[in-house]
Amino acid sequence: MIAEEHSRFDEGPPSGTNMLASLLREGRPNTSLVDHMVEDLAMQIILARLPPGADLNSVDLARRYGSSRTPVREALLTLQREGLVEIPARRRPRVALVTLDQVRDIYQVRASLHGLVSELIVHEATDEGLAVLTEWQGRLRADAERGDVDGYFWHNVGFRQAEAEITGNRQLTRMLGSLGLRTLQLRHLSLSFPGRLRRSVDDHDRLMLAYADRDAALAVAITKSIIHAGFRTIEASGWPGLEAGA
Repeated sequence: MIAEEHSRFDEGPPSGTNMLASLLREGRPNTSLVDHMVEDLAMQIILARLPPGADLNSVDLARRYGSSRTPVREALLTLQREGLVEIPARRRPRVALVTLDQVRDIYQVRASLHGLVSELIVHEATDEGLAVLTEWQGRLRADAERGDVDGYFWHNVGFRQAEAEITGNRQLTRMLGSLGLRTLQLRHLSLSFPGRLRRSVDDHDRLMLAYADRDAALAVAITKSIIHAGFRTIEASGWPGLEAGA
């Protein structure tokens, strides 16, 4: 059994801003204007306040953040590395589009990695660890009842991070984190369609029952089903963020 199962999130739900900052900084203190720009723009892209294809005018951004254009360029380059921004040659930067094949690849990797997480939880987690997940699931249920997409999304991020940490497998946790911000953008999108919150929370209820019963095969199957359902939702949505012809 794992000796230490307390998630860094089990003292209460952090805000979406703090969760995003934690993912981006990986323990570094937020001391620079570039960090602030990256986190602010990433949040707007993830929550669809800046839609795919939207122009990112460096002059306007410099004015908004009260800076020169150099920090803006650094921030946009960071977001380009995360897959959220495109910087075409001799053209204005824009919020990145994505192909359906890229989305499929991301969701296949997520399903495999989170399936392993669920298997390890069944075999390794203590009752205390499962209690942490039960608390997160209670937040998800409350968000679903209110129809709070943003709240549900960030609590779902917390649920999945708590799962990974409960396994005690640090390499697996790092691999999940390396999937980047593009994954967050797609996850928020998939939860924003009508009926998705109710289905998702019901599926998570079933997952928690599989954990309680220590049924590894069922837990893995439910986890993969949850993730694949997200992909199918995006695939059927006609989302304008998908590149034409992809």
